[in-house]
Amino acid sequence: MSTEIEPRLRLEQFLGLQLKRERQAQALKLADVARIAGISQGMLSKIENAQVSTSLDTLSRLCDVLGMPMSKLFAQYDQPDGNALLVKAGEGMEVVRRGTEKGHTYQLLNHTRGPKKSFEAYMVSMDDASEEFPTFSHPGTELLHLLEGELVYRHGNQLYRMQAGDSLSFDGETPHGPEELVRVPIRMLSVINYGTE
Repeated sequence: MSTEIEPRLRLEQFLGLQLKRERQAQALKLADVARIAGISQGMLSKIENAQVSTSLDTLSRLCDVLGMPMSKLFAQYDQPDGNALLVKAGEGMEVVRRGTEKGHTYQLLNHTRGPKKSFEAYMVSMDDASEEFPTFSHPGTELLHLLEGELVYRHGNQLYRMQAGDSLSFDGETPHGPEELVRVPIRMLSVINYGTE
């Protein structure tokens, strides 16, 4: 069984779906719309279910019956393809960052295209409660969301006790990092926003 998802509907499927949605939104019966548009009920059913290609004249009549401009029928068909990045669980690219040798594992969850990156997202795993960790400093704003475990996190001269479900956001320029791993394993999401210049 294929897990592929058809990204784009054929034009006939798209138009049929739009007509059917509009008809149903107005609570109109198939038979009534077909009669007023001057086509058979069977033909309208085939158009709505993309079993036939129909003429522009028929589409125009159906739009008139439904009280919708024909441009609306086609409006979203040619929208640009999406440009999202899906990283499946556990498949983020493992990267080396300061602290990696101390028992941190970083999985990069985004791969920004182009010369400038606006943000980075990591899944950080720590499992050795006895290690001492370095502090970090970087441009931008960082958000940490603790998914599992418990730790004390340092930001400048302040200490924050974090439990699963807690979030902490801060200026990345101020030295920061784990102060104490209270309960391991620890998994947290780290998102660094570099902003735009």
